[in-house]
Amino acid sequence: MSILVGILASIKETLPDWPEWALDVLLIMTALLITTIFVTSFYTPDDERKDLDKSTYVKSHHAEIHASFNSFRRQYLAVYLVIMLADWMQGTHMYTLYLSYNVNISALFLTGFLSGAIFAPFLGSAVDKFGRKRSCIVYCVLEIIINVMEHSTNFQLLLLGRVLGGVSTNLLFSAFESWMTTEHRHRGFPEEWLTRTYAETSIGNGLMAIFAGIVAQVLEDYLGHIGPFQGAIALTVLALLMILPWKENYGEEKQGEHSTSSLYHQFTQGWKCTISDSNVWRIGMTQALSEGAMYTFVFMWVPTLLQLDPPGGVPTGCVFSALMMSITMGGLVFPPLQHFVATLTGSTAVAPEASASLVYLLASISMAIPALCLSSPNVPGGCLVRVIVSFVVVEFCVGLFMPVAGTLRSKYVPDALQGGILNIFRLPLNTIVVAGTFATDVMEPARVYMLVSCCFFLAAAIQSSMIPTARKAAASTTEATMKKTD
Repeated sequence: MSILVGILASIKETLPDWPEWALDVLLIMTALLITTIFVTSFYTPDDERKDLDKSTYVKSHHAEIHASFNSFRRQYLAVYLVIMLADWMQGTHMYTLYLSYNVNISALFLTGFLSGAIFAPFLGSAVDKFGRKRSCIVYCVLEIIINVMEHSTNFQLLLLGRVLGGVSTNLLFSAFESWMTTEHRHRGFPEEWLTRTYAETSIGNGLMAIFAGIVAQVLEDYLGHIGPFQGAIALTVLALLMILPWKENYGEEKQGEHSTSSLYHQFTQGWKCTISDSNVWRIGMTQALSEGAMYTFVFMWVPTLLQLDPPGGVPTGCVFSALMMSITMGGLVFPPLQHFVATLTGSTAVAPEASASLVYLLASISMAIPALCLSSPNVPGGCLVRVIVSFVVVEFCVGLFMPVAGTLRSKYVPDALQGGILNIFRLPLNTIVVAGTFATDVMEPARVYMLVSCCFFLAAAIQSSMIPTARKAAASTTEATMKKTD
């Protein structure tokens, strides 16, 4: 034990002069991440486990499909990771940049969220109509323009940048995923392999967030507050060049149908499907509730730690990196967790729905902890450990529900309407985010955390209501297959 303490002391000496408690959190999370990587490396996906019993010819054919899939997955992930690195670099330093400009920061952030809410219902239909690849290119062009605008201290120009930012954010979270899902199916890859791509995007997202904090800080040290945004421009240009070789795909049932389908038709079909299909709108509501709660938490965690007044202050970069490690751990744990849930429920068909319900419930419990701690008249110093653990757990859940939500969207949202429906989902999401942002200004932190906890709990309840439906659909599919065999 004394040897371990000595090793930790030596490591701490090489790290920046951060408070003891923050260094402990960072080192513990690093150890947990390394352990998670090691343990999950022994997990073998179901399809690969089944291959062990197949003939040499079948194994060889399956190996070719695997090689093709891995090449496709790497192609998509390379672009996704560059894009997310650029996005995180802006996000970690946008507040400090606006603070240095001495402008109305709340108005700028609120404008971005309102823009996202206003354009969301219409933008997705354009993505499906005019092409997902083109929409990804438009996203890159918009981001370059926005980051150039960030060089100006003119408030009106910054407001325009936030309006465009609302548009680009909708494209980021719809065009790229829609392109990947449709292209995956066009190439004939097994449906269950989508889960792996979603899990790896979650892992990569966490890693990029950690890396972004370091890179953005270095750029800020050398180039000032605008440095991270200049770095984001370079990364976005790189992503744009990497997107150019992609094949185009559209929201269409049949090849070439997009050329005869009007934008109005795409728009109305997206809304009809969302309203008429209870599975689709339930997926949309769980996404809105869970992500809305997550974004509200993002606004809350720094002020909460400052309120607890830990010894030595709050090194936000250090804590941020630790929380992002938790997201990465969630992405790593998702595939074996879904396999465990499938074994427990006796059905792979309901595993995504059951997994999502458990994840949202765990997030709800974790956010109830700071609500209870902060509701005390005299917030005890001992609350710090419990609050930090709750923050780590909720970020772990974020790492889990990113791939599980993607899996459910690919399962229930039609390919032809993916772009439109994913943006329709962002309408209630942005509404909840605006409400959550407003709540952080007018309500006590304890009550805001309780609202966040309730949002996660409601998401768990809605998600669990889909389990019987999924089980029934799986039984019907099995019955129909048996009749065909007979």
